[in-house]
Amino acid sequence: MIKSIVNSYSSRFLSSWLVLVFDISTIATTFVIAYFIRYNFNYLQIDPFEVQVQAVVITTVYSLFFLLFRSYSGILRHTGLSDVFGILKATGFSFVLLLIANVFLTFSNTQQLLIVPYSVLIIHFLLSLFFLVGSRVLVKIFFLQITRQFTKEKIPVIIYGAGSAGMLTKNALIKDRSFRYEVVAYIDDNPSKMKKRLEGIPVISQYRALRTTYISRHGIKQLIIAIQNIHPEKKKRVIEAGLDLHLEVKVVPAINLWIDGQLSSQQLRRVKIEELLEREIIELDSININRELKNKVVMVTGGAGSIGCEISRQVLNYSPKRLIILDQAESPIYDLQFEIKNTKEFQKYLKKIEFVIANVKDKFRMDNIFDIYRPDIIYHAAAYKHVPLMEQNPYEALLVNVFGTKVIADLSVKYEVEKYVMVSTDKAVNPTNIMGASKRIAEIYIQSLSNGKTKFVTTRFGNVLGSNGSVVPLFRKQIEAGGPITITDKKITRYFMTIPEACNLVLEAGAMGNGADIFVFDMGKAVRIYDMACKMVQLYGFEPEYDIKIVETGLRPGEKLYEELLNDTENTLPTHHPKIKRARVAKINYEKVNRFIDELSEIILDKDEFKLVNKMKEIVPEFVSNNSVYEKLDAKKNQG
Repeated sequence: MIKSIVNSYSSRFLSSWLVLVFDISTIATTFVIAYFIRYNFNYLQIDPFEVQVQAVVITTVYSLFFLLFRSYSGILRHTGLSDVFGILKATGFSFVLLLIANVFLTFSNTQQLLIVPYSVLIIHFLLSLFFLVGSRVLVKIFFLQITRQFTKEKIPVIIYGAGSAGMLTKNALIKDRSFRYEVVAYIDDNPSKMKKRLEGIPVISQYRALRTTYISRHGIKQLIIAIQNIHPEKKKRVIEAGLDLHLEVKVVPAINLWIDGQLSSQQLRRVKIEELLEREIIELDSININRELKNKVVMVTGGAGSIGCEISRQVLNYSPKRLIILDQAESPIYDLQFEIKNTKEFQKYLKKIEFVIANVKDKFRMDNIFDIYRPDIIYHAAAYKHVPLMEQNPYEALLVNVFGTKVIADLSVKYEVEKYVMVSTDKAVNPTNIMGASKRIAEIYIQSLSNGKTKFVTTRFGNVLGSNGSVVPLFRKQIEAGGPITITDKKITRYFMTIPEACNLVLEAGAMGNGADIFVFDMGKAVRIYDMACKMVQLYGFEPEYDIKIVETGLRPGEKLYEELLNDTENTLPTHHPKIKRARVAKINYEKVNRFIDELSEIILDKDEFKLVNKMKEIVPEFVSNNSVYEKLDAKKNQG
């Protein structure tokens, strides 16, 4: 019954006029009390008529300032500092005005009836402030306690960070009406905060808090990271410590994402797998990139893809003269257009951006686009990249990855583009699949064009977290569907980067390239996909292999267990950027490469896929198929 009453009245709010009436009544009542206190409750020394007249004047003055500052308009159950400040202003101005009036009446020696003892004015001001603020705080506490008694579940939590963000997080949690959060402790690394309390909640060290004994003793279920600018490595260690203790780990979003500047418990989000793979923030040579891009016409092919989108966003920060975002996919480019139009920081660039629907392998269409826009810098991110699909469709892989690249590269030479930056892949190194081999052929071709005015640069890196078709969104869908998670092999490893990090390095490498360069990015340590799947299951609050099964399906066509960034005949030279290395790769002259490409184009017309792949293996001798129907071509070559 009590629960139904609480639920029925919890969505109703007290009229602000009733609050005003209460405040005015409080002023009148506390004035009488102030007189009694002044005269030690000896009512015989008090003139009732004098008190009555003064009470009317005092109450009128306070009421006028209540109306002026609207101190009565706040919702009592949500009283905050701004409401307290409003009351303080209204009562403070009233007190000062009455004090001044009292002084004036005293020295003018008139209206003795209205002169209030100064001690009564001071006592009344303090009493009214205490009762007005105290009553609101009591209502807030009472409402929170009543509603929390009937919530679904009690959830003990630890908050990492005993600063202002930690306090705001605690306040947001205790206001939650769906769950009864109980903040057990704050974790902080500042020694001066240790063994102290914040609003009655202890501040303890990470070593003490994140231990099995402490967690089990207090029944803690969640760890909430409230620190905004925590170092990625430190954040990773805290998250993993929480996951090892079977805690649900959440993070407080950036302040600029809070709704109307206020944090609510619903805004706390689960940790993303990307945050476990984050590294130190990349320090870019912004002067070099700015010199490269400022007031230039920049074209991004594949601009609606994961990499192309982010490159486009980052390019806008360097004030290009014009940005041409080109892609053949209509819906994704529309989505990007909508995003840019509705993102405040990009709206000022709208007149500089052109969204173009076109296919890079359409030479006549691309020629027309080059003629219209005359790009200075090209970031060529357009490519087919899904290994199993390209293994089944070598014709399309070659048309886009090789001939599409050739079309853009040849037009770059024709229209004297300053720089052509191609986004390549680690799968181009010792390729075991059609996709990797097609990207390697594209690398070879643009390297052979490097003797002219246009500088050709290749950037080579591994998998990108969260990109279209990557394992991360796939695993998310499988976990949300209740499993199982499918992986090809428990031993398989991959290099990973976040999308912003990869695109940062593409811009940096592009700016430093002088022609025929292949830049290899520092991808960090290879990650075992099975370990990543387990971590993602834990991030969702489940137990790997118990709640969510992880099933091996076997290597897919063209897939290999381990990726490489350099082949056996390559090595690297350092650059000024610690995360970018220059690969020393043997070049093939243009005539020879062009002859190979011409032969490929002739074979494509024959529609003989084996003959086509065989020619690719001739161009890229290190291309050895794996788990593919084209392995028989390698067997024949070995026999020969």
